[in-house]
Amino acid sequence: MNPNPEIMKVVENLNYRVTLGDVVAQAGLDFQVAEQGLLALATDAGGHLQVSESGEIAYLFPNNFRGVLRNKFWGLRLREWWEKVWRILFYIIRISFGILLILSVIIIMVAIAVIVISINLSNERNDSGEGGNNSCDKMVFMPRFGFNPYWFWWFDWGYYDQPYRYQIKKQRQIDKYSSPGKENEMNFLEAIFSFLFGDGNPNYNLEEQRWQAIATVIKNNKGAVVAEQIAPYLDDLGKGYALEYEEYILPVLTRFNGRPEVSPHGQIVYHFPDLQKTSKEWYFQPVSAYLREKPWRFSDANSGQIMLSIGLGTVNFVGALVLGSLLENDIVIENIRGFIAFVEVIYPVLLAYGISFLVLPLIRYFWVQWRNSKVEERNQQRQNKALTLNQANNLLNRKIEYAKEFAKETIISNQNLAYTTEKNLIEQEAEQTDKIDAEWERTLNQSDT
Repeated sequence: MNPNPEIMKVVENLNYRVTLGDVVAQAGLDFQVAEQGLLALATDAGGHLQVSESGEIAYLFPNNFRGVLRNKFWGLRLREWWEKVWRILFYIIRISFGILLILSVIIIMVAIAVIVISINLSNERNDSGEGGNNSCDKMVFMPRFGFNPYWFWWFDWGYYDQPYRYQIKKQRQIDKYSSPGKENEMNFLEAIFSFLFGDGNPNYNLEEQRWQAIATVIKNNKGAVVAEQIAPYLDDLGKGYALEYEEYILPVLTRFNGRPEVSPHGQIVYHFPDLQKTSKEWYFQPVSAYLREKPWRFSDANSGQIMLSIGLGTVNFVGALVLGSLLENDIVIENIRGFIAFVEVIYPVLLAYGISFLVLPLIRYFWVQWRNSKVEERNQQRQNKALTLNQANNLLNRKIEYAKEFAKETIISNQNLAYTTEKNLIEQEAEQTDKIDAEWERTLNQSDT
């Protein structure tokens, strides 16, 4: 069984000594998964079991347990190696879209220039053969395309002139000062990927956050809660009888090995004995009043980078249309060869890329807006549950008070151990004998007085 990375992280965070309840609370794992993972990790990493006098178990791990695992498991080594390789590969994939855009623009512009020069030279030869140069009757192609019935858009080589660069620089300075101490970490090639595909799900670990928050709430209340304290972290609470009988709490009971307790007034509270066990004293941990999903962002690139991406995409698209029109010219068809022949072959790809570069972000923009409306709706529902808890009526307050009767904390310290795998059994028995004799002596002294 491969070591669980989440359990390993919790072990390190808690100074290499944990209980099952600690792992569940910190990682938000299912009890069975956490228990199996802890046992497997202790077996593979040379960990030790410490059993208290009351029968509770703590797990002690060596500080270099990751090194022990790395030497023992080739799979773990391979996974760590692949994570490093994947970071490089993914970075190459991200910047490749920007490189393709720039290459596409260069190919299109060079092809247009070659075709324009070829047509102009052909026209000059024809004019010379006719005995003169009547430039008024001929269309002369220049690097500047003005608005006319054929092009609809205009292109100017001065698009990237100094004033435009100044605007981009000014915008970056605004972004810098609006977030002091944080430079723009995304280069332009990465910004193009962000413009096309976004930057991933901001709530990729939402379930992990949900269960960590629930476990923290339970631990903060020393293992005993009411359903209303958990509701702000759950979705789909149900309606009618399902909501009235608090069926939404069942997954929490299953995951954290809880049990319902009924008050004399018929109210139900929930008791989690395993979360009441800890390797050291639990201090109140701050937790949000409700689970809040982050809104999706269209792109993490700054406004200057987005505008530049749109500009290049537009240039690429318009250039592809212009190139397609030029490739239909009879002179080009008659003299097509070399580089232009290659461009004609890949032209469908250039046009498709130019269209998708502008259409895909547009579709994604509306999708992000729709997605955020759903996120905000769920956040509002959870917030309403938190407000209900904060404005608790007498019935709910009485329910919370009854839950406190089951609240307690069991600390498994090194002083109350009955058994540990760190030491030889005979040595431990000798220590326990001395401990028992000392306890008897103290008891006798108390009875004499």
